[in-house]
Amino acid sequence: MKASVRPEGAEAPQRRVVLVSGLSGGGKASALHILEDLGYEAVDNLPMSMIETVVVGAERNLAIGVDTRTSGFNATAVLAKLGRLRSDPAWRVEMLYLYADEASLLRRYTETRRRHPMAPQGRVLDGIAAEVGLTASLREAADLAIDTSDLPLASLRQLIEGHFGAGSAREAPALVVTLLSFGYPQGLPKEADLVFDARFLRNPYYDPLLRPHTGLDPEVGAYVAADVDFSRFFSCLAQMIELLLPRFVQEGKKYATIAIGCTGGRHRSVYLVEQLSNHLVGLIAEKGLRWRLHVSHRELVKEGLAAAYLSNRSVPDEASADKAAAHL
Repeated sequence: MKASVRPEGAEAPQRRVVLVSGLSGGGKASALHILEDLGYEAVDNLPMSMIETVVVGAERNLAIGVDTRTSGFNATAVLAKLGRLRSDPAWRVEMLYLYADEASLLRRYTETRRRHPMAPQGRVLDGIAAEVGLTASLREAADLAIDTSDLPLASLRQLIEGHFGAGSAREAPALVVTLLSFGYPQGLPKEADLVFDARFLRNPYYDPLLRPHTGLDPEVGAYVAADVDFSRFFSCLAQMIELLLPRFVQEGKKYATIAIGCTGGRHRSVYLVEQLSNHLVGLIAEKGLRWRLHVSHRELVKEGLAAAYLSNRSVPDEASADKAAAHL
């Protein structure tokens, strides 16, 4: 790779390169459009042999689409190029991987009536399975992996802006933590690294006044928190998370998904996720951790509640904290 050239004695601003990959139908095209709106020069399906040449010649932030349709595609080769690009301090190079569950991908292909690139003459299911296998190492190495199964375009935009927009330019996060609530009858979240069961807590569903509400409502939260074992359970949960997440970082994990489930995924698990989110926001700010935090409520998403979609939880930076303290 050609060396970067800077004027003598000048500190050139670090440009950003985002390699955008994922499963066909997972949202790669939408991600590239969003990055383009953020000022990135977006190019899709360059031949593998041209990627480094284009990066070196770029004059602004760059987003490059790379997937199984790319000429010369090979996941090992993509990761090798990623490593070489990262060796040049002139660039901050990251990988974004977008995927969706099998049912969502099938629905999208049915709606568009397109052929799957990995199975042009066969079943879409076979193409999905083949592509999952071919890109598994890219998903594992990604700086950000986004499940777009139930994710509205506006939420996808919010996530990408949070990670790759102007406000994210200071430093890449050491860990992306996603907190997810769910209901057990709808199945365990496949992406979860840690799963906790909240079904032992007393259930607001059986109170007719609370049943229509969710764990986002204060009256439901007060009911759950009044359980005799809630405080002890939450304290143990928080301590375990505080122990495990730094070890994840030491092991090189870039993102971790913590799922909390209850029977319906509407009350107890939602409240617990919100409380854990508040706890982690405070921990990240207090210790100055380079972590980013997302929250999502899977079953509430299906009800169309905007507050339930995957969203960033802001952590006060040092300047904001100092400013707030000055007013106390």
